Amino acid sequence: MSLYDDAVLVLKSYQDQPELRRAYLDHLSQHGEAAMAKPCTAGHLTASALVIDPARGRVLLTLHKKLRMWLQMGGHCEPGDATLRAAALREATEESGIAGLTLLDGGPVRLDRHPIPGPCTEHLDVQYAALAPADATETISDESLDLRWFPYDEVAAVADTSVVRLVEAARLRL
Repeated sequence: MSLYDDAVLVLKSYQDQPELRRAYLDHLSQHGEAAMAKPCTAGHLTASALVIDPARGRVLLTLHKKLRMWLQMGGHCEPGDATLRAAALREATEESGIAGLTLLDGGPVRLDRHPIPGPCTEHLDVQYAALAPADATETISDESLDLRWFPYDEVAAVADTSVVRLVEAARLRL
């Protein structure tokens, strides 16, 4: 099965945000396999994961180097990604430096469609939640200016609405 086929199956089984889910499926149908890759200037799917430490009531956010915003870990799907889950887990591991992350069961936590600067017009992000192991130690990647743990109730003060909604959805899934 291709990454494209996996994305279609994941989105067909996702039950929340029905209008946005339909828009994602329509985009995939219109652009085919190209919708999974960065060169698709009409927009492409991305995969992300919010790193959570539920025992301490906190999330790990990255200060994105280009956007200069506090965000969850995530990014473009790569040729070696077999599934959206694998892409989200890879991105979370690479950008957090934390080994042993595990994605919450039940598929994506949220979808978020947002405009981006550059030749591509938008990202259609499929968002997961990843549990950090008890002994997690983060390491800043080349894509980040900073990594920081934020208590759930402090996220709204530093991040935009999309991240706040992702935290809320992840907490409900927990």
